[in-house]
Amino acid sequence: MAESWSFLDTPEPNFKPLVVIELAKGTNEETIKWFNKRIVDKKANGGAQLLVKPVVTENGDENIYLVGASHLRLLLGAETVGLVKECHDNSMRTFTYSSRKTFKDFADDNHNFLTTAECQYIIKHELENLRAKDEKMIPGYPQAKLYPGKSIVRRLLTSGILVQIFPLHDREELKKLSHSWYGKVKVRYQPLDEIRCYFGETIALYFGFLEYFTFALIPMAVIGIPYYVFAWEDYDKYVMFATFNLLWSTVILEVWKRICAVVTYHWGTLLMKRQFEEPRPGFHGVLGVNPITGREEPVYSSIKRQIRIYLVSLPFVCLCLYFSLYVMMIYFDLEQWALDYHEENETNFSSLMLFVPSIIYAVVIEIMNRIYRYAAEFLTSWENHRLESSYQNHLILKVLVFNFLNCFASLFYIAFVLFDMKLLRQSLATLLITSQILNQFVESLLPYWLQKRYNKRMKKRMCSLKTDMDLSLVEQVNLEKEMGTYFGTFDDYLELFLQFGYVSLFSCVYPLAAVFAVLNNVTEMYSDALKMCRVYKRPFAEPTANIGVWQLAFETMSVISVVTNCILIGMSPQVNALFPDSKMNLVLTVALVEHLLLAIKFIMAFIIPDKPREIQIKLDKLEFESLEALKQQ
Repeated sequence: MAESWSFLDTPEPNFKPLVVIELAKGTNEETIKWFNKRIVDKKANGGAQLLVKPVVTENGDENIYLVGASHLRLLLGAETVGLVKECHDNSMRTFTYSSRKTFKDFADDNHNFLTTAECQYIIKHELENLRAKDEKMIPGYPQAKLYPGKSIVRRLLTSGILVQIFPLHDREELKKLSHSWYGKVKVRYQPLDEIRCYFGETIALYFGFLEYFTFALIPMAVIGIPYYVFAWEDYDKYVMFATFNLLWSTVILEVWKRICAVVTYHWGTLLMKRQFEEPRPGFHGVLGVNPITGREEPVYSSIKRQIRIYLVSLPFVCLCLYFSLYVMMIYFDLEQWALDYHEENETNFSSLMLFVPSIIYAVVIEIMNRIYRYAAEFLTSWENHRLESSYQNHLILKVLVFNFLNCFASLFYIAFVLFDMKLLRQSLATLLITSQILNQFVESLLPYWLQKRYNKRMKKRMCSLKTDMDLSLVEQVNLEKEMGTYFGTFDDYLELFLQFGYVSLFSCVYPLAAVFAVLNNVTEMYSDALKMCRVYKRPFAEPTANIGVWQLAFETMSVISVVTNCILIGMSPQVNALFPDSKMNLVLTVALVEHLLLAIKFIMAFIIPDKPREIQIKLDKLEFESLEALKQQ
């Protein structure tokens, strides 16, 4: 590997821009020269050995740079990051430059062996691994301290010198993807492989899960319609529907694990080894030595972090939960006022007024969720977690707890305190439909409209710009740098998680919930595709083998749904009539049924393997070959 880098001395004649670097306006010239030198320097000298080209901006400033790499450099980078590719014998193996001829579709003149998403991921990896050597500070900025081993890009970001790094869209590839993805409205599978090649595995896996979840909802929707039409008030007939719902929720989550394993195996990410996690950019502390890597890096006391979590963050979250419950009680006061108004007047207007409190409450819930999200991000950042994974886990926990209570507390209160099934059905329908409409508008339609307006203004300004560089490229860079940043799939999965809760928690009360979920998800596929291609900057690809902590979140929701549905059925008049003499027998019977259903769920989860047998055999075979290779060494 070390000898291979010497081949890169030959300059690359064709420069293909892949990544854009934007520095702050007025950045010190000394800093720019030093940073550019570190990017293009040889690996042996601590550089990234990449290609850089400045972009002349509207004002003639050179604070934007295009970064690319030679074909050979990208191949060596693919080995460094541990990309997995398909071999001629159809097996998946970690790519190495020395054995490149054994991989399918490889040729020295085939520059499409690596996808554009993989190329941009490699460049991002190399830029983030530019580390300080003997420098004590960023040249030109004495206050921006450096120490040996510190990531230069992370220091530039935290110091405000580096504004952003983002991958550039490939117009031709994007046009083809857009046409096959959302260009024509018709029922078909999404082009997941094409999405993966362009946006990477994390986003492709989200769209795969969205598609799978939508198809999985169809049986619930089909069965729910006749239950809604013919057995509206007959709760004892809902026992079969609720039981099917509970088994359905277990099966779809277990089957998804198997589908996910098959897909990510063929993408190569199931076999990728997890790399050692570097400290996140926002992490700070006194300078110390990492006992694992031996590198100097910030060190922060875990005791201080725990104090911040349990004495500040936890009380704040509890206060927010209390406020959410307080708003919920105001909603019930409004519901009572609307009911009294309807009983006094009994007009068409008063009938419509019955839905107003639920609609207002649904809008307030969405507003509170978004405000709390910002507060949760600030608090989690203030807790000063060292690793990005730890930061994400704490953020997800905070957001999930609040969103669950905020969205479902009123439904639990109506069901188990007020015992008002009619109001529960009305509230569930209103909350579900209103939240879906608001999410579609805020997440897709509004950003798309704003971006379209900005694009028109920018194109007019670009026409007056005189530059030797290809005008279309300058225009593209200037348009894309002002686009919104896509912050990952967190909000998308959260929306599906809450939708899953609406469908599964109270399925025996409102069977049409699955119907509205299917309709929403079909439009969500197209609006999210439009959002990724037209509204946001292209995100960097992130290899992933599964949907992570969201799998556990969905499984937890399915367990809670067993309890809620069993209690709701036990509360129905028809079931109560079976135990006229002893309520204790009713409670014991409901508890027994609930425990049996939970046992069935866990047995099914245990019986259904997470990976298909053929995938497990391939994984075991590769592990065996690795062990044999180690023995020979």
